[in-house]
Amino acid sequence: MILELDKALFHFINVDLSNPILDFLLVWIRHPLFWVPLYLFLIGFMLLNFGRRGYMFLLFMMLVFASGDLISSRIIKPSVQRLRPCNQDEMEVVERVRCGGGYSFTSSHATNHFAIATFVVMTLGRVFRHIRPYMWTWAALISLAQIYVGVHFPLDILGGTVLGILIGWGWAIAYERLPQNPIME
Repeated sequence: MILELDKALFHFINVDLSNPILDFLLVWIRHPLFWVPLYLFLIGFMLLNFGRRGYMFLLFMMLVFASGDLISSRIIKPSVQRLRPCNQDEMEVVERVRCGGGYSFTSSHATNHFAIATFVVMTLGRVFRHIRPYMWTWAALISLAQIYVGVHFPLDILGGTVLGILIGWGWAIAYERLPQNPIME
């Protein structure tokens, strides 16, 4: 029953919501190059405001991303082996990007972006509270775009979201325990 609901929700997002504006926006929103200005801003912000201590924050950001990607892509996906919607013959799918191979659960996009969002909210978000809704919206938009373009089911996104939040939370706790935490000093 849950898988049928998952497929119905996928169909609603991927097929029923189809329109030229979303076709353009959501394809770009999920593309890594679209977010390069945000990443460059974050790197510059950390280095300009926290100097050498900002490097530790950026190192942790890379660890957050790498561990999320490793756990999602190398451990969970091969274990679960759920096919992407665009690779299932019985599914009606509007393919807006190349489908690709590999498995679907959990979404690495959702895992990585929610891990980073959680880490940033729990660290920088303590001082710069106004960034919190933007970080959650950023991760949610990228994740929603994965369904819209036809490469993930909603449950793939939900699984990736939960995994990402746990990973980001774990790394934020480790970061807070650093003797010279660059954000909280």
